[in-house]
Amino acid sequence: MPESNDLPPLLDRGLTALTELECPTVSFTVRPDPESVTDARHFALSRLTEWGVPVLADDVGLVVSELVTNALRHSGRAIIGRPGDDVHREGVYDDPADPLGSAPSAIKLRIVHNAPWLLCGIMDSSRAAPRRKEPDYIAETGRGLHLVESFSVRWGWRTLPQGKIVWALFRSP
Repeated sequence: MPESNDLPPLLDRGLTALTELECPTVSFTVRPDPESVTDARHFALSRLTEWGVPVLADDVGLVVSELVTNALRHSGRAIIGRPGDDVHREGVYDDPADPLGSAPSAIKLRIVHNAPWLLCGIMDSSRAAPRRKEPDYIAETGRGLHLVESFSVRWGWRTLPQGKIVWALFRSP
């Protein structure tokens, strides 16, 4: 997936609103804890209710869960890992006490609504581009970005000075 640089002006302004926390953007800090995926989803769904667009709840809830999970799994400074590792994280590999590989706490979920559009983004400290893989039908992981693409109008990513944002756009009926 190439970086999102040449976007329509309205979408580009929406991404700026997300990254610079301009009104009416809301923000949620994602803790480096597996339970924070549920917390982030609940935060997003409660905002949808406040904004009167609960019709988007299923799609946004699924996409937020996938993007937060990816950020928790793949964010952090790149270090040299074991041969064959596609993603390198800080922390100890395969440590049952640290299943997230010491993902940094600088992960933010941000959402902005400008009817009929809703834009959500996950900001993390990694500058590595998200990579969509061919799904392995017996693997337990690897389908997340396919789901994001299927349940949003459009998605992409952009490098930021302190990492990146992976975003998804939705349209209410």
